Amino acid sequence: MSRLIILARRPRWRDDAGQLAGVEVLPFGLLTFVVGTLLVVNAWGVVDAKLAATSAAREAVRAYVEAPDADTATASADAAARQAIAGHGRDARHSSVQVGHADGRAFGRCTRVTVTVHHPVPALRLPFVGGYGHAFDVVARQSEVVDPYRSGLPGEATC
Repeated sequence: MSRLIILARRPRWRDDAGQLAGVEVLPFGLLTFVVGTLLVVNAWGVVDAKLAATSAAREAVRAYVEAPDADTATASADAAARQAIAGHGRDARHSSVQVGHADGRAFGRCTRVTVTVHHPVPALRLPFVGGYGHAFDVVARQSEVVDPYRSGLPGEATC
């Protein structure tokens, strides 16, 4: 005699305890990735702008102290700063260059010259599109002394 075993078929799942979530997390993950990428790109934009401004200030002060007179010095400092900014792939029209002398002295031997370059950083910079808004300015300063023993300048060295 054979035994007949009847198994009652019960449904496999009556609740959602075994459900696997994931579809609703994909948009959140994509949003987090996009926002994180924009944050890193903008942080690098600030570093890059600071490098460009520092390079521009250094080139401007060097051009200023090597110029033969005050008028040429100011023009060559401005041109050198704008050329350095453009060399870093940035728009030099938005930068400002200021030249100052220590103690209000005029251009001449032993005069300490400080060049300050301001360059704006956009609030949002997108590759291939450009920047939007204005977050803040990066500022770079460089200082140098006009050589007291160089030829071509009137007067004697007093430093």
